[in-house]
Amino acid sequence: MEKFEMVAKTLAGLEEVLAEELRGIGAENVEPGRRMVSFQGDLETLYRANLCCRTALRILKPFYKFTAHTPDELYEQTKEYDWGSLLSVDKTFCIDSVVNSEDFTHSQFVTYRVKDAIVDWFRDRYGDDQRPGVRLKDADIMINVHISAGNVTLSLDSSGESLHKRGYRVAQTEAPINEVLAAGIILMSGWRGDCPFVDPMCGSGTFVIEAALIAANINPGIYRKSFAFETWPDFDAELFDRLYNDDSGERDVAFPIIGADISPAAVEIANKNAKSAGVSKYIELRTMPIAHWEEAPKPAGVLITNPPYGERISTPDMEGLYAMIGNRLKNVFQGYHAWIIGYRDEYFQSIGLAPSQKVELYNGALDCELREYVIFEGDKKSYLASGGSLKKRRDEIEDDDDDDFQDRRIKKRERQESRPAKERKFRDLRDDRLARDRKFDKDRKFDRDKKFDKDRDRDRDRDRKFDRDRDRDRKFDDRRERKFDRDDRRRDNDKKSYRDDRRRDDRDWRRDRDDEEEESDNPLAKRRNPRALKMLQNKQPSLPPPRAR
Repeated sequence: MEKFEMVAKTLAGLEEVLAEELRGIGAENVEPGRRMVSFQGDLETLYRANLCCRTALRILKPFYKFTAHTPDELYEQTKEYDWGSLLSVDKTFCIDSVVNSEDFTHSQFVTYRVKDAIVDWFRDRYGDDQRPGVRLKDADIMINVHISAGNVTLSLDSSGESLHKRGYRVAQTEAPINEVLAAGIILMSGWRGDCPFVDPMCGSGTFVIEAALIAANINPGIYRKSFAFETWPDFDAELFDRLYNDDSGERDVAFPIIGADISPAAVEIANKNAKSAGVSKYIELRTMPIAHWEEAPKPAGVLITNPPYGERISTPDMEGLYAMIGNRLKNVFQGYHAWIIGYRDEYFQSIGLAPSQKVELYNGALDCELREYVIFEGDKKSYLASGGSLKKRRDEIEDDDDDDFQDRRIKKRERQESRPAKERKFRDLRDDRLARDRKFDKDRKFDRDKKFDKDRDRDRDRDRKFDRDRDRDRKFDDRRERKFDRDDRRRDNDKKSYRDDRRRDDRDWRRDRDDEEEESDNPLAKRRNPRALKMLQNKQPSLPPPRAR
């Protein structure tokens, strides 16, 4: 089969974990980057990456690269590609853009320009009405646009919906952890099902379900209804069906996987999700607060949990909650390796234990930290004197029966030891770059928070001004209404005065008439209207103009 370049997207901090997964499925030239891992392989590798990789978000297949620094260059270069090889007028497509460039500052604008170029390519060849349709969801072809500085890469999205959406989750609690992040933390801890696994604050059960999938070696992609590559012209249905139905690598789970939560509703949701994933037989769920843990499963294993951060989920006494976690770790889980992901350093301090290592991770938009605590009996000095290690080597906690994995570890160690000084220097430079990238992310988060505060203050000032204007308008309306009321009353008084005057005049006229009738015997005087005569004074008679003869 023809081999080609691919890119697997992942979360920050999980690049090395994903790289190890890709090597395990036979990918070649695996190179971790920033939130991505590049590799090479054939169609089978692409299908396996979508089906098997637990820490991948998307698998992209680049097909066109060029350089552009202006919107017009982007349009013209995109239009030069032979889009008839991917699309037809009866197909639909959608575009997702990721932009990190000073020349292009708005990803939506990039999406529009690329869309215009594709549509115009078809219009120029088949007429104005002949073009593929645009569909935001469930499109036939999904195109990813990535711009870094002036380098543009167009890729086919082979996954469709993000791979973290496994398909087994039928219900969830508030703020559930991402499935890819949960699987990455478990793989990072070195747990492969060779000892007990405990999550004392399991919520909707993501950690315990992902742990069961890892222990049973069940591919996470088997729950999905479809992948985007199934609509590609070169889709090999027979090959995909063979890979999808291959369960030869699945195994039984030998050690307990236990999840608990204080909320009965959360435990019920976790149970529904575990049944949907088909792993409920491997998981034991309990309704129990962490303060009630009195005994840990034996032998000592791994504890991984995601306690509340005080953001979307909180308790009245967050420090007390973390202090209780530390108390249970010290008194119940001796011999365990505990991994806790959190957000606030002051809550970590309440645990009262020194972490053996810290790993920076993102949980959604939150810049979190994963800390490992090695729980040993007695004091630290005696533990170290007896040969214990706070930073247990990863190859010591992998499955010892996995000969292939051990061989890969040995070969990797041999390659590292035989590297020339130049390659070691390159590795150090790469580590420095990663450290700078992490610092840049922190600085950018700080700037984003500052901007948020500034926007919030501006919005608050705008609201205050709006309230002042509204109060002023309300006062003006009140004054205007009072003025209208006064005018209405004045108008009513004027009307009343006018009516009173009319009545008074009529009474006077009738009185005068009666007096004249009594005083005069002239019959014409009785028909005389003094008021009418008064109105006719000083006026000339009005005669019609003479008619022309």
